[in-house]
Parts: sequence; C-alpha cells; structure tokens
Amino acid sequence: MGAWAPHRSEDAIARAARRLGVEARCFDVLRRTRQFGPLAAPVLARAISRYDPDFILCTRHAWRLGLPRLQALLRGRRSALWYFDAIEHEGSLAVGQACDAMYTTYAGQVALWRARGVPTVRFLPQGVDPDVDRPATAIREPDRCDASFIGSGQYPHRWPLLQAVAHAVTLKVWGPYWDAAPSDIPVAGGRIVGERFAEVVAASIVSLGANAVAAQDDEIASASNRMWKILACGGAYVGPHVRGIEALAADGEHCRWYRTTEECVAIVRALAADPAAARAMAERGRAHALAHHTYDARLRLLLEDQEMPLPTSV
Repeated sequence: MGAWAPHRSEDAIARAARRLGVEARCFDVLRRTRQFGPLAAPVLARAISRYDPDFILCTRHAWRLGLPRLQALLRGRRSALWYFDAIEHEGSLAVGQACDAMYTTYAGQVALWRARGVPTVRFLPQGVDPDVDRPATAIREPDRCDASFIGSGQYPHRWPLLQAVAHAVTLKVWGPYWDAAPSDIPVAGGRIVGERFAEVVAASIVSLGANAVAAQDDEIASASNRMWKILACGGAYVGPHVRGIEALAADGEHCRWYRTTEECVAIVRALAADPAAARAMAERGRAHALAHHTYDARLRLLLEDQEMPLPTSV
C-alpha cells in the first residue's frame, strides 16, 4: 500500500494501516516537488514502482507526478483518492478519474464528483489518530481562555462569527493568514500543530469550529478534521450544525452544534460559565471519538471498498 500527500493526515493513515497489520509507506509528492522541482516526479515514480504496492491511496497532490506517470503506476493495482477538501483544487478531478474510487470527506460532494465524471464516489470523513491526537500533559498559563479557534484566517466567511464570540468572552485565535482579518479578532499566534494543538485545546474551556466557505453551511453530515482532533485531545467542541451531523456526534452529549452566530455565542457563554459541564462533555466526546471514529475504522472501510453510510434522516 502507498499514500501520497503533504496533508498531515497521510502519516495518520500510515499509522492506522500498520495498526491494522498492513505494511504502508508514504510518498510526499508536494514536499519533494517543492524541494527538487520537476526532478521529483520521475524519482518518486521509480521509488513507488520499486516498492510495488498492492494498493495505492492517493491524496490530491498525486497529480504532480503527471497524469501519464500516475496512470502507469495505478495500472494493475487497486487505487483510491481520499479527498479532504471542501473546494476543488488543481488536478483533483484527474486523479479521481484515474483511480478505482474516490472518497470524499464531504457527503454533499458525492453527487458533484459523479456528475464531473468520477464513476465511483464514496463518503468517508476523516478521523482520530489515537497515537497523536491526545490530551496535553501540561497547560501554558498564557494560553488560557474561555474559547479558542485554531485555523486559517484567509476565509472571510468565518470572521463575523469569531468577532461576535470575541465580544462576548475571552477568545484566542491561532493559525496562519490572519493579517487581513478585522482587528477585533484576537490572534494569539501562528500555525499550531502537534503537541501545541493539544496544549491550546487544554487551555480553552471551549474549542470552536467555524466553516471556511459558505458552501460548507449546506453540507450533509460533514465536519472539518478540526472537530476530530479537538474531541480526541479532550476539548469541549462547539461547531457549525449541518444536516445529519448528529450521525457523527450527538448535540449536548459529545459536543454542541450551533445554527446561528447568536446561538454559538449563547452556547459558548453557557459553557464558559460552567467549566465542569464543559469538561464532562469533553470526556464523553473523546470516548465517543476513540470508540467510533478513528482512522483505523475509516481505513478498514476504505480497504474493503465500503463507505460510511449517509444518515437516513437527510
């Protein structure tokens, strides 16, 4: 089995494969292309061919190998594209058409990709990496706040929500690309990954989710990978409601879902005023994510040519 991508989920997929007893190796096309330019593709293709995987799992950056080279590698091997993004990126359609199946983390995209000419499209959200997504062992006092948001700032769609929360409670925002955002969004620092992600979650009574683009508001049973990481790190997650989302986590039991900015502010205020209730919900959310939503469970479905069923209520 092989996996390609710079997406941080690639290592989680490889670890899940090994936990399932499957030998796996990652080939990071984007990073190698940035390092070595056009020389990277033929070198990577030869390395993948020598590895001789039975199954090749691609992410969208596999297109950087060049479509003819990619098609040659996929020939005679089982293959799939696992697409993590809410918007289309260069090469994603070509990779999806070249693979045996395409898996999307956004259920509403299943019909969209089929209409674009990808014959087999299935729904499979991202999940928890139990080896990495764990509660922090310590908290940095300067990180403490009522609510935090970890994510990129180049998406104006999420700005009004964060502004409203910042006016109601103590909010700290972390991530890249916030330079153009309104000044009343309190940016505490840059990119947060690894142990720092868990530390920021641990220091926050509430950890927020906020959609990047308006199209996500109309999705079906889909959530950002941020949700899974926060739940596994022991955070009290408050995220945007979409149709069927309760199939992934129950409101009030594992997390809280908001439908409007005003409802989000009210939920955050209530949890910030009752940290014990927030911690209890976070504990239930972590147990639920580890029991039902690990990458192990996701990858098992993918390797068996299965998918996560859509909620029957939508």
